[in-house]
Amino acid sequence: MICDWQFDFRPPRLWKRLLVFLFVGISCVLSLATAETVDGLLTQSQTAQRKGNLGDALILATKAASLEPTNAQCYYVRGRLYAEDRQSAKAVADFDKALSLEPRAAEIYQLRGIEQFKLSRFKESCADFDKFLGFAPQRAAQHWQRGISCYYAGRFEDGRKQFELHQTVNPNDVENAAWHFLCVARSAGLANARTSLLPVSGDSRVPMTQIYALFAGKAKADDVLAAAKGGYASPAQINRQLFYAHLYVGLYYEASGNEKLAAKHIRQAAEEYKVDDYMGEVARVHAALLKGN
Repeated sequence: MICDWQFDFRPPRLWKRLLVFLFVGISCVLSLATAETVDGLLTQSQTAQRKGNLGDALILATKAASLEPTNAQCYYVRGRLYAEDRQSAKAVADFDKALSLEPRAAEIYQLRGIEQFKLSRFKESCADFDKFLGFAPQRAAQHWQRGISCYYAGRFEDGRKQFELHQTVNPNDVENAAWHFLCVARSAGLANARTSLLPVSGDSRVPMTQIYALFAGKAKADDVLAAAKGGYASPAQINRQLFYAHLYVGLYYEASGNEKLAAKHIRQAAEEYKVDDYMGEVARVHAALLKGN
């Protein structure tokens, strides 16, 4: 059969140029598509998180990380999701990865410091908080979390200074005075802690007035517990009041050398009257340390 098709073969050099342009064009399109996909996945992940669908949010963030494993934002987003899901070890691993890619991301040091504390890695928590404040020194006075980490890390003098600094921006906080007391008691004894108790007035939370009086030597543990049970608060609020009562009564007994009563009250705070906030984590971590002993 005779074929009358005519083939127009281009010169080889022109074909090479066309192939190069085609390859570059496809690469650019694929790169843009991938970037858009990663951004889209992270946006979807955060939307799922806001709706309370943490499982879906984690799946989407993981897909984003697999598409672009050198994108620090993927690990930052997923690390926050793991933290919210109480998977602190996985959160720390993701924050580690994010910081290896973006070592000047100050907020991630703060977030990792919180998760390190939840894992009872107190020295690492302090180091992360210190690193964060190196980038954001203007936040130092507000950083009461660092003071608590310093206490558990045995950095009592640093903890004392942190709580004294915090009082300059939060002068009416009984909890701040209590943690200052605890740091001084561990480094200089109970008598010195009582004489150097930070002056506080105006903390209207129940039973903070009685807790302050206990640390000042002017009330008993029973006074704190009775105040926590009183009033016309809702059951949820009564639970919260009893949480704080047992936590600080336990911490006071520990500072006074009564380990048995300290353990009893701290465990009650962590287990019987547990709350879902940072101080709830403090009680849980402390109770876990007691079990370890």
